[in-house]
Amino acid sequence: MNPSGDIALQQSHLITVSTLLMLLIIVPVIFLTILFAWRYRKSNTKAKYEPDWDHSTRLELVIWGAPLLIIIVLGLLTWISTHTLDPYRPLQRLDDKRPIPASVKPLEVQVVAMDWKWLFIYPEQGVASVNELVAPIDVPVRFKITASTVMNSFYIPALAGQIYAMAGMETQLNAVINKTGVYDGFSANYSGEGFSQMRFKFHGTSAADFEKWVQKTKSSTVALDRANYTALDKPSIGDKVRHYGSVEAGLYDAIVNRCVDRNAVCIKDQMAEDATRISRKVSSAAVAAERSARRMTEATTAEVCITPETKKN
Repeated sequence: MNPSGDIALQQSHLITVSTLLMLLIIVPVIFLTILFAWRYRKSNTKAKYEPDWDHSTRLELVIWGAPLLIIIVLGLLTWISTHTLDPYRPLQRLDDKRPIPASVKPLEVQVVAMDWKWLFIYPEQGVASVNELVAPIDVPVRFKITASTVMNSFYIPALAGQIYAMAGMETQLNAVINKTGVYDGFSANYSGEGFSQMRFKFHGTSAADFEKWVQKTKSSTVALDRANYTALDKPSIGDKVRHYGSVEAGLYDAIVNRCVDRNAVCIKDQMAEDATRISRKVSSAAVAAERSARRMTEATTAEVCITPETKKN
């Protein structure tokens, strides 16, 4: 509840408004429960005793009407916010006072949840880092998120809500950081022995400082190729920050499709092959059915055309 990004701020407002609306029912119910228990206690002989009372239209309207109205309002807020805060939806604004300028291009960051560390790849900058995420303020960031093993959850509370990371799949998050600072990031989904130390720092910087960080990272002589990724993918706990000065082309795509090992078949290729095979089977079945139908039609036509004399001969 201490947001530094516009998405987190909108989510914070949604939680606050929802809580206040629900308190409109919760507080009166608790108050009336205590009041009734005190007023109609056994020792209070002044309380009016009406054993035959069973209905009040006014009371029924209050009891059912107020919660119904609150549920309608909550439903409306939920519907609007579900679409507005959809993590896959490109951002429309930097904050409530500034739309995104047409000249601003989103920064793409490819996120890989590993055992038990985080890998961040910057495809446009050609660099990568482990357990350190850096982004300039007031620039939309498009995260593409996957995992190398078990399911995890990518979460920076100050930036936006948590998004699951799953092997063989890609999820997305569009967000923006509006204040410079260093923020905590971690996994919000239990993933084994090193889960509690699966943390990283998110740095919101100025555009100039971000460029300096990119140039500093590029100076690293270590390249993130398939061999180094395979070594990095081995389970480890408490990894320190490390940088890669270059990234092998197509590596993230290979991670998502589970084919970093060149001898493995990529998921997308396997799916395409399966789709082609099914299509051929369907086409073959359709052709066979068409031929069978044609033969039946020809046989029926021939039977109709045979005259009794022809049969006799």
